[in-house]
Amino acid sequence: MNANSLQTPIVYLKGVGPNRAETLQFELGIHTFQDLLNLFPNRYIDKTHYYKIGQLQRSNADVQVIGKIVHIKTVEQKKGKRLVASFVDDTGEMELVWFRGQKWIRENIKLNTPYVIFGKCNWFNGKFSMPHPEMELQKDHEQGLKIAMQPVYPSTEKLSNRGISNRVISKLIQQIFIESKGRFTETLSEKLLFELKLLPKNESLFNIHFPKNQELLAKAQFRLKFEELFYIQMQLIAKNMLHKQKIKGFNFDQVGTIFNEFYKNHLPFELTGAQKRVIKEIRGDLGSNAQMNRLLQGDVGSGKTIVAVMTMLLAIDNGYQACLMAPTEILANQHYTGISELLEGTGITCALLTGSVKKSARRPIHEQLESGELQILIGTHALLEDKVKFKNLGLAIVDEQHRFGVAQRSKLWHKNEIPPHILVMTATPIPRTLAMSLYGDLDVSTIDELPPGRKPIKTVHRYDSNRLKVFQFIRDEIKKGRQVYIVYPLIQESEALDYKDLMDGYESIARDFPMPDYQISIVHGKMKPADKDYEMERFVKGETQIMVATTVIEVGVNVPNASVMIIESAERFGLSQLHQLRGRVGRGADQSFCILMTSHKLSTEAKTRLQTMVQTNDGFEIAEVDLKLRGPGDIMGTQQSGVLNLKIADIVKDNDILKTARYHAIQLLKEDPALEKPENLVIRHAYSQLMKYKNIWNYIS
Repeated sequence: MNANSLQTPIVYLKGVGPNRAETLQFELGIHTFQDLLNLFPNRYIDKTHYYKIGQLQRSNADVQVIGKIVHIKTVEQKKGKRLVASFVDDTGEMELVWFRGQKWIRENIKLNTPYVIFGKCNWFNGKFSMPHPEMELQKDHEQGLKIAMQPVYPSTEKLSNRGISNRVISKLIQQIFIESKGRFTETLSEKLLFELKLLPKNESLFNIHFPKNQELLAKAQFRLKFEELFYIQMQLIAKNMLHKQKIKGFNFDQVGTIFNEFYKNHLPFELTGAQKRVIKEIRGDLGSNAQMNRLLQGDVGSGKTIVAVMTMLLAIDNGYQACLMAPTEILANQHYTGISELLEGTGITCALLTGSVKKSARRPIHEQLESGELQILIGTHALLEDKVKFKNLGLAIVDEQHRFGVAQRSKLWHKNEIPPHILVMTATPIPRTLAMSLYGDLDVSTIDELPPGRKPIKTVHRYDSNRLKVFQFIRDEIKKGRQVYIVYPLIQESEALDYKDLMDGYESIARDFPMPDYQISIVHGKMKPADKDYEMERFVKGETQIMVATTVIEVGVNVPNASVMIIESAERFGLSQLHQLRGRVGRGADQSFCILMTSHKLSTEAKTRLQTMVQTNDGFEIAEVDLKLRGPGDIMGTQQSGVLNLKIADIVKDNDILKTARYHAIQLLKEDPALEKPENLVIRHAYSQLMKYKNIWNYIS
């Protein structure tokens, strides 16, 4: 059956009809034969074994029994009725029970006729019972397709209520095989099939739905997972190639006096090996005649900002302007302060543009930008305004890029006739598996070592019952001249959740750390920006010793003197957020601490998160654990869900298959970018079908 035939609406499959088609579409998103064929089982049940009623155990397990229904009756209950049948074999008797669909069952059941029943067995009122069993006449069962391992498909309550059982779905898939005669168009080249010893498409589909044994099932799963991940990687790599071939960029061929002067005389510390490697990768992009489109990821405090500054200097050396866009005013202000200090004495002009900058101060910024006098502009979304016009923007850097929408980033790229080079940065470590699946169309650089001299942050987990000792520890640290963050998950008390909220916490802290001995700042998302900035500024200047806050301080606050981070109700936070919060301390030379406060009631997952935080400071290791706990969809949010709408593969469990798929996709596109070789036409055809008949190869070749 070719790809076009598989696009036939599901309503035309024998055994479906309009009502079932509507239910399948609404409940499982099945619109075509192809969709049903790609409804892969969740698990499999061994159906080679039959139990006698006398052998049943109180284990609530799935069992298969042969017997006869000798009696059937309706039993009244508090709400509605249930249908109960007596089912017997030569060793005993059990009950079959139905709470819905009773009329159809009563009319169609044949008494004293051998049936094969299958389902979960319960112990109820002194005997075994099986609610809503799968049933088949023994003679039909013996004549039907022999499936040693019974597939179990995704289901919903509505599907069950409308009689679309697991058995029905299995029979509908069998019907596709009957109509196609088991012939499906191959989607991988003979070379790949041979090199990786993959099953052909026909055998893979048959053995995923009707496996003859465990070995064939494993081979079918590997083949179909590889295929799915291979075509995702083809899409991402082809997009990257298209970008490099079609979107020309400014050629920064000069490493001039500004860059070299800064490197020799103004760089305040020796670059780490990782920073040098990343700058080299960026220089390679900037001199390639193609637009750079690079993701720079590095853990909190790994030194991404200095890499950004030196990339800006390369742009200025080549006669271009640069800009840096951050998601919040706090972060934009911090970048501006830090970069201005780094560039002091170099003669490079730098300005800040945020929503808080007054109109009178904006006019000279706009004028200097258009004349080219202003070389670096740092700001928030304010950079995207139509009034902001550059003379020749050559480099755009986006910090914490996942906080900006695609349309926002695109607007920044159109600030010049030729798109500027793009460097997107994130302090949220992205597991390698996710980076390959989500950002495979970007070139990825990773700063994977911290600057020398940084002491690892000591992280401990303490229960609420230890609060007095924790408060004493805070007093001791403040006596040493240090500052402390105390972070809460909620702003106001929630009736639904019994967690300490910010305002209640602030009052408690104020009682234990009274004025004038202690000064406390408070910052949360509902404050006016001016009030928030005022409180932040007091803490930055050291006028307050304690900062009580919500997660607004998660990104971008740099106070080297702050050495203690207390996270209240730490079980409420995700791993990535806990790691980001911890990264607010440990920025100075002093030993820093992170204390995770929780109640004694903790879920298994919460215990794993807290244990991970205590055991490691490595953001990439933490990100891998987070990925396993939450899955890719929750980590990256809905904006990436289209890429990860996987039918059979799992990028966490199938990491090795993903790497193999990416390797082969890269090799194939290097050797045959337009897939023109005869042996690759099968892949070209399959890819164009997957891309909904939009053949991008025309553009590449």
